[in-house]
Amino acid sequence: MKLKIDLNLGGFVRRGLGVACLSALAMLSAGCRLDMHLQPKYLPYESTDFFADGRSERQPVPGTVARGQLRVDELMFTGRENGVAASTFPFPITRADLERGRERYNIYCTPCHDYTGSGRGMIVQRGFPQPPSYHIQRLRDAPVGHFFEVMTNGFGAMYSYAARIDTADRWRIAAYIRVLQLSENATIQDVPDSERQKLSQPVASQSAGKQARESQ
Repeated sequence: MKLKIDLNLGGFVRRGLGVACLSALAMLSAGCRLDMHLQPKYLPYESTDFFADGRSERQPVPGTVARGQLRVDELMFTGRENGVAASTFPFPITRADLERGRERYNIYCTPCHDYTGSGRGMIVQRGFPQPPSYHIQRLRDAPVGHFFEVMTNGFGAMYSYAARIDTADRWRIAAYIRVLQLSENATIQDVPDSERQKLSQPVASQSAGKQARESQ
């Protein structure tokens, strides 16, 4: 009986030592993890007395340029050539570019300029200052670089959209503005010959032709 009690006591001691070791190991592991979570670092905009200006965030070294932001193309990034608003685009404008420009215009520009460019967008109808129509002579004569520059830097009550619209998309929007201007001021001479003949047909003939095509 005595031997049995001693054996039980020994097992209890061994188990106690095992639990103690596991607890110590868990505390050591927790300590390491806690140190990883509470690293000595500065939070954004936190002040410091380490630097003379009191700011923990440092300015980039003068002359450094972030990868992909080397803007040496004056036309592409400023809308100007030799310091003057450009009348040309920095890349060929395709049908896909115009479709992209229309999409971006409808998202960012229609609240003020509306879908036709008249300057009577929804927020204008609710009291916001009305921008000039794209169809006035001054803006019809303006170089395309002017529209890019306004989107980039803002103008009057309009703030800059440079942080909202990619550089290439600003050019595409400018191209679509040209489409809107043409749509409001086009003449019969601007219509291709093949399409001009359709315009000269009587309305009744056009309707009959449409019905004939639909019945086929």
